[in-house]
Amino acid sequence: MSQRNRRVVLAERPTGVVDDSTTRLETEETPELADGEALVAVRYLSIDPTIRTWMNDAPGYLPPIGVGEVIRSGGLGEVVESKSDRYAVGDSVFGLVGWQEYAVADEGARAMQVIPAQVPPTLALNILGLTGVTAYFGMLDVGGVKEGDVVVVSGAAGATGSVAGQIARIKGAAKVVGIAGGPEKCAWLTGELGFDAAIDYKNEDVAARLAEEAPAIDLYFDNVGGTILEAALANLALRGRIVICGAISQYNAAGGRAAAQGPANYTMLVIRRGRMEGFLVLDYAERFGEAQAQLGAWVAEGRIKGAEHIVEGLENAPAALNLLFTGGNTGKVMVRL
Repeated sequence: MSQRNRRVVLAERPTGVVDDSTTRLETEETPELADGEALVAVRYLSIDPTIRTWMNDAPGYLPPIGVGEVIRSGGLGEVVESKSDRYAVGDSVFGLVGWQEYAVADEGARAMQVIPAQVPPTLALNILGLTGVTAYFGMLDVGGVKEGDVVVVSGAAGATGSVAGQIARIKGAAKVVGIAGGPEKCAWLTGELGFDAAIDYKNEDVAARLAEEAPAIDLYFDNVGGTILEAALANLALRGRIVICGAISQYNAAGGRAAAQGPANYTMLVIRRGRMEGFLVLDYAERFGEAQAQLGAWVAEGRIKGAEHIVEGLENAPAALNLLFTGGNTGKVMVRL
């Protein structure tokens, strides 16, 4: 099958936010399939903050995207041609598809997960996808949330933060406080999702509001870093725990990691005998099925809800990525091709 493939490649490394000079839209022929491969028509792209870090020429848990290479991204697609017993034409699959219209799946390094036909694609990318699974392991395994905890979540109206807060509620937290940008997001957290309180970082003094709502934080799930992490450290309970899931406020720093702002008051960990730990969801790959089964059950029971912010068109993927850093989304950002 000969197809023309539009793809978005890295034109130059960004120094700050992604702009028109960062990426380039190209068209190429799709490759001929070898035995064991399948051609996937990409239907949805998962837009995640880590994509921005991959654009930097800096060490990370995956190599940087090379200049001229397609932008790395998870996504969901449909198998349209197959020379593999693993994939049948019509299968819905999830994997690292990249910002392009067609991707190749194989049985090795480019293997993709076949998604059951009854699972809606937006659910597969959101609560049952890497964002929901990240919240699951971050809150339960790394954070060790337990009954009676006072839990604070930053980036709480995002895909991972919103699920993390709901898991804390399910596990019997005494109080769940979300930090988000804008009154609408805060109302969504306390109304639709059942958070006990929400702090609007755009219009309120986060440090002062945290001192009111959560003066003794047992568990802080951090998605943003920077001054909000400092505010949480200032209110850490004795033997409190901090889960470092991300630091989205720092990813667009013009000087890269060297210019990122670390917590000036990290010695609160000594005073409060606290623990701060980072993690990568890929460390739990062998247990993804466990997380997805439990998350699916909670969704079916109405105990976890989500939201999707869908952007139309491959060419709008860079703008969709920027939404994560401007607070222009509620819930999971994805691009529909």
